[in-house]
Amino acid sequence: MQAQTIDEVISFLEIIINDSKKDNSPLGYFAALYHKVTISVQQGIKDGIFEDGKRMEKMDVIFANRYLDAYTLYKEQKETSICWTIAFKESVHFWPIVLQHLLLGMNAHINLDLGIAAAQVAPGYKIHDFKNDFNKINEILSNLVNSVESDLSKVWPTLKFLLRLTKKLDSFLIDFSMKLARDGAWKFATELATVPLNSQKQLISIRDTIVSKKASLIIHPGYIASTLFKIIRLGEKGTISKRIAWLSQVN
Repeated sequence: MQAQTIDEVISFLEIIINDSKKDNSPLGYFAALYHKVTISVQQGIKDGIFEDGKRMEKMDVIFANRYLDAYTLYKEQKETSICWTIAFKESVHFWPIVLQHLLLGMNAHINLDLGIAAAQVAPGYKIHDFKNDFNKINEILSNLVNSVESDLSKVWPTLKFLLRLTKKLDSFLIDFSMKLARDGAWKFATELATVPLNSQKQLISIRDTIVSKKASLIIHPGYIASTLFKIIRLGEKGTISKRIAWLSQVN
């Protein structure tokens, strides 16, 4: 699955969502959230909020293809990035809650893929001309990320209260705010864009290792948080298929 347009990205995501519903697979959680992100970006392009709409569509497609490629490789049991492998492998385990599955996907896609996509769409010193639009796409991402806790309260009503007791995960959620998007992901994008192509593979590998360590925090947030998450998991409403359908709804 490699898209050429945003419409194709949306279509491919819908295939993953529908397949995940049929298989009752948690892989559909992130695809459902990402579907919302893509629709928001597409609407932003139509509304002219970006400095260069054509460049942003190209960026969106490159960005999405990173996920689509990783998903396809995993399904074919082929090697992909470490952070995506960790995220996908958790889909066969019972205990991760919906929020953990979403965070694992966002961790890989935002912390690794976003910088790579930005460097490809604006190589060399062109990356600096891309900063304003990079910040705008991160505003869209952050707005959706910041609403995840509230939205998931519908799956498990006391989730918000328990998250306040899990400071480590709360800190991780804060990391997905504008600060990380503008500092960490942007720094990686500028570093990657300004090094020779033969050096980029090593930088991506180093970044992948760093991002993978963040994934460990999501999976193992500490004894207290893990215990609370087990309680949440046992209380989550609906089947996996129904949760995917709910997450797919555009507000």
